[in-house]
Amino acid sequence: MNKYRTHTCGELKKNENNNNVILSGWINKKRDHGNLLFIDLRDNYGFTQCVIDKENKNFKSIEKLQLETVIQVEGKVIERSKETINHDIPTGEIEVSINSFSILGKTKELPLPVFTDQDYSEEIRLKYRFLDLRRKKIHQNIILRSKVISFIRSEMEKLGFLEFQTPILTSSSPEGARDFLVPSRLNPGKFYALPQAPQQFKQLVMVSGFDKYFQIAPCFRDEDARADRSPGEFYQLDLEMSFVEQEDIFNVVEKLFGKLFKQFSNKSLVFDKFPRIKYEDSLLKYGTDKPDLRNPLIIHDITNIFERDDVKLDIFKKLIKSGSIVRSIVTKNTKDKPRSFFDNLDKWAKEQGFKGLAYLTIEKNKNIEAKGPIGKFFSEDSLKEIMKITNLEPGDSIFLSCGKKNETEKFLAEARNKIGNELNLINENNFAFCWIIDYPMFEKDEKNKFKFSHNPFSMPQGDLNNLDLSDPLKILAYQYDIVCNGIELSSGAIRNHIPELMYKLFKIAGYSKDQVDEQFSGMINALSYGAPPHGGIAPGIDRIVMLLANEKNIREVTMFPMNQNAQDLMMNAPSEVKLEQLKDLNIILKKK
Repeated sequence: MNKYRTHTCGELKKNENNNNVILSGWINKKRDHGNLLFIDLRDNYGFTQCVIDKENKNFKSIEKLQLETVIQVEGKVIERSKETINHDIPTGEIEVSINSFSILGKTKELPLPVFTDQDYSEEIRLKYRFLDLRRKKIHQNIILRSKVISFIRSEMEKLGFLEFQTPILTSSSPEGARDFLVPSRLNPGKFYALPQAPQQFKQLVMVSGFDKYFQIAPCFRDEDARADRSPGEFYQLDLEMSFVEQEDIFNVVEKLFGKLFKQFSNKSLVFDKFPRIKYEDSLLKYGTDKPDLRNPLIIHDITNIFERDDVKLDIFKKLIKSGSIVRSIVTKNTKDKPRSFFDNLDKWAKEQGFKGLAYLTIEKNKNIEAKGPIGKFFSEDSLKEIMKITNLEPGDSIFLSCGKKNETEKFLAEARNKIGNELNLINENNFAFCWIIDYPMFEKDEKNKFKFSHNPFSMPQGDLNNLDLSDPLKILAYQYDIVCNGIELSSGAIRNHIPELMYKLFKIAGYSKDQVDEQFSGMINALSYGAPPHGGIAPGIDRIVMLLANEKNIREVTMFPMNQNAQDLMMNAPSEVKLEQLKDLNIILKKK
């Protein structure tokens, strides 16, 4: 190949037996067997076992080398005996007998081991990320990420999309998160914003007459870190289409994801056509708009049962009178579970800050009866009614929670996942996608004022010429999320391309016409010159790769992530800047 190597460390096979080769790479492991020294040489492509005899003049020199020293070896390929073949690596049928070697790159003492994927402190891993990335698992994750992005690009082009790049320096806009601001040297006192998403620009692409756009887009949001969200920056597959309805977007994404997840994972897709679940139904059945459909447990509302005179659970009745609801989860064939199973779930609920998790089990002897701490408070007729509503059968158990709607939904969403895991109901070898649709256009904030619940540029549902704006909370939008295994991959919407309607909707959220014109001048102006109906979506690349790599933390699939405090420990960012730079930007720092 060149002076450094004739082959990579991942390609030699037994058909190369007796050939002289040159390899270069890192010393991954050394094993000293007295008369023989074995070295696992590693590069990006794999491992090759190299061996040197004690009689070789280079033996002592190689023996002293530290792990992760970069070396070049020259030697002969030798076929291994059957009992020494390593079936775990592609080069396991051969080894290279070293004749000579040279050092290409020395190393200092390592701050973390590279030859193992054992857990290590986040601070050390991020400070020495270039070493962390040499480790097998995370190295493979980053290669997977590259292949996924390449595959997406290819498939999008096959689907007729064109790739465009949108600006990184733009204006600030209220999209729900804090902007990263960039001061302008040439325009003193003014600032650019890094885009939270290319939202306005991709809509302007449609107004410009292009039909299908996509981009692997960098996005910047000054948000706190979470396991599934990096602080600072992330990447998304941004796409937009003209002259489309909601189902057209769904069809494109389902085709892409179907191929993508089959190509890069051995797991099965539960649904070829992803279920469409209304937002309100999702909150009712799963307690969340990010349901894990691998879990078969369903939540039922049984509030009305407690209006009956033959139900004597007075504490629930009092709570219901003050506005609370009762919702329940049925578990099938759990009558033989030990008492500890139920009590531990109740204990877990209290540890999460909730009041507990009431339960009972249905038995049928001569009559329908309920066993458990609250069983005595229900008559046979009331139990039959619960069984009818929840599909409860003898031998099943039911867990109940009573509280305010939002709190109860949130708690039972967590309880549903907890119980599903406890009962081993969740098949880890599946991907279960779904669409959450029919989001409300508006919601109320803590000050009881209307605000957009989702994307402010979305198209409302209904007769646009006679849209009833008298009760904003009843207005549904063509907004949708795509969810997989309980993880939201993206939000999207059919866009509002009608300026007059946009002014009306923004007015409900407290924006005057002048404010809309000022904050969204480019968008409003463009939409006034003949805009097509259009819509799009932007699935997160990081979360897609996280699912495919079976990782729980997004930092495991990001090449150079920041820590929880949005700091780059490797490059020491953010950092202080020189006074001269601040003067150039007309900025004075004021200490708190």
